[in-house]
Amino acid sequence: AAKILYQSIPDNAKLASCYVRLGEYTQAVEAAKKANNPKTWREINIACIQAKQFKCAEIAGMYIIRHPDHLEELIAQYEKGGHFDELMSLLDSGLGGEHAHVGMYTELAILYTKYKPEKLMDFIKLNTQKLNIPKLIQACERHYLWEHAVFLYTHYDEFDSAANTMMAHSPVAFAHDQFQMILQKVSNVEIYYRAIQFYLDEQPMQLIPLLNTITSKVDHARVVQQVRKAGHLALIMPYMKSAQQHNIAAVNEAINELFVEGEQHEELRQSIEDFDNFDQITLAQRLEKHELVEMRRIAALVYKKNKRYKQSIDLSKLDKMYKDAMETAFESGNPELAESLLRYFVESDMRECFAACLYTCYDLIRPDVGLELAWRKGMLDFAMPFLLQVLREYTGRIDALDKKTQKKEEAEEKEKSASNDFVPDYMVNPMMPGGMPGFGNLALTAGPVGMAPPQPFGGVQGPPSMMMQPGMMPPRM
Repeated sequence: AAKILYQSIPDNAKLASCYVRLGEYTQAVEAAKKANNPKTWREINIACIQAKQFKCAEIAGMYIIRHPDHLEELIAQYEKGGHFDELMSLLDSGLGGEHAHVGMYTELAILYTKYKPEKLMDFIKLNTQKLNIPKLIQACERHYLWEHAVFLYTHYDEFDSAANTMMAHSPVAFAHDQFQMILQKVSNVEIYYRAIQFYLDEQPMQLIPLLNTITSKVDHARVVQQVRKAGHLALIMPYMKSAQQHNIAAVNEAINELFVEGEQHEELRQSIEDFDNFDQITLAQRLEKHELVEMRRIAALVYKKNKRYKQSIDLSKLDKMYKDAMETAFESGNPELAESLLRYFVESDMRECFAACLYTCYDLIRPDVGLELAWRKGMLDFAMPFLLQVLREYTGRIDALDKKTQKKEEAEEKEKSASNDFVPDYMVNPMMPGGMPGFGNLALTAGPVGMAPPQPFGGVQGPPSMMMQPGMMPPRM
């Protein structure tokens, strides 16, 4: 009776409710279409779900899901009854319609996190721009889908969170190449050092590629300190060699330490000569007691570079590295050290070393000292090259002085002869006022400026040849 009355009014919303009560779901759907009321569609959808009339429920649901405000209520109805597949099928069908919105994409993705995680990644990749990513990330974390969470973080420009998630859940979320890409975009510098520790713990063989990626963004001294604390310095030797160009003390000391442990004396020597920013005295004190003679030679080299020449020479003498001792004495520029080393060779009766020291330290050894030591110990034959060179040098100096003196004397003689040979081309009568016609008051005729012409004896003026001289009789007038 109610159905007939509502048909005659007509009131399609009430009519659809009557059909639902009567179990005539198809007619209820038709009436609801005419009513086009969300409340009516919800009533029909709930009734159809309870009756397991999923086809009609889907038709009703298609009109509900286009309204974001009613979407969560509809999802709860389906989940309450355990109809997960039907719910996902409904939302999937709704995405193809013109009324699809962000809520539908996001809720379907959340359903995949719960019931179909194997479909989630493909769905996310296809619809990344249509999802509410923060909400979906929370759903992924609730259901431990860390790989998907990392993917969403990277597409939401949350690279710090992506990196932390990968390290915290590495068994399922970590991928070396992806992690390196993410690290290049993180904003928190501390993540770099967490990443280094993570690689030391879980990915030690990939540590060098990681450091090469972030080498321009980290503090090299802090990296070395961190790895040293973990006890794996040798693992990052290639990285430290590339960072050594900055001449950082911590890096240099770490590299030198590894070279000492590995007894790599050639590499250690090169490192010391190229990069000097490290505690050199401590290294020298450690090396001077090393069992390898080459390491002790490096200790002598370090002492020499720090101007501790006596320590360097003493160490070289102990190891019988006399060539090193001579070179150090010469480089010191100290005649006392050079002569002390020469006396050592004389007292030890090392004639060849005596001759070599005279040659190497030639500029520092005084000739009288060298000759005396050679004469007293009968080593004149070994000192002869030195004495000949000294004689040649002093003879050359004397010759040079002779030439210089001779040139100076010749120049002086030329100056004297030039002044004596000067004769004026004409004589000017000083009695003629104004000098010669056409010459004006020249200095040659008028004498020095401000000075009167010389007055002859008795006040009588005349030519120079007629001027009175002492002892002469005055001329007759």
